[in-house]
Amino acid sequence: MVEIDDKLISLDVFEKRFVCDLSACKGACCVEGDNGAPLEEEEVGIIEDNLEAIKPYMRKEGLDAVAKTGVFYMDEDNEPVTTLVNDAECAFVFFDENNITKCSIEEAYNKGDISFKKPISCHLYPIRVAKLRNYLAVNYSHWNICKDACKLGAELNVKTFRFLKEPIIRKWGEAFYEDMERVDAELERKKNS
Repeated sequence: MVEIDDKLISLDVFEKRFVCDLSACKGACCVEGDNGAPLEEEEVGIIEDNLEAIKPYMRKEGLDAVAKTGVFYMDEDNEPVTTLVNDAECAFVFFDENNITKCSIEEAYNKGDISFKKPISCHLYPIRVAKLRNYLAVNYSHWNICKDACKLGAELNVKTFRFLKEPIIRKWGEAFYEDMERVDAELERKKNS
């Protein structure tokens, strides 16, 4: 683990290679899993406030699920997560012409309808963040459905934190990302000495 500010960062974030390969996995992370996507409390309100602009991009199944239970539910840790369709895919998923999952929230953002890109937990994936007493644990999530992303990341030699530069800066700022680059350079120097 590496400590930066109030964050304990898994070495895997620096060492593992990762580049999403949607053509291979078809966006399985939006469809598989035990719960919906983790939401920060303020994100619940943002999604609710922008729901009318997001709805045109949603599938009927997602619209029905949201109409029935709202945009989120509380998981077993009493944390908000996105509503699911039939305990499977996220309610905000739609499928493109190649049967690749896409996010209706992100689609509304891409079309200029809203200013919120998508939940930060989705944007940061495969990084998952857990709250500890005095720290945030920043971990690399190992999930078999991402084996193609690991393979592509290795082929392109892209470290996970570099692949996630945009969401890391979105979440913690440019200075934090620059600290990560400094830590990575130090880790490489130690490894090569």
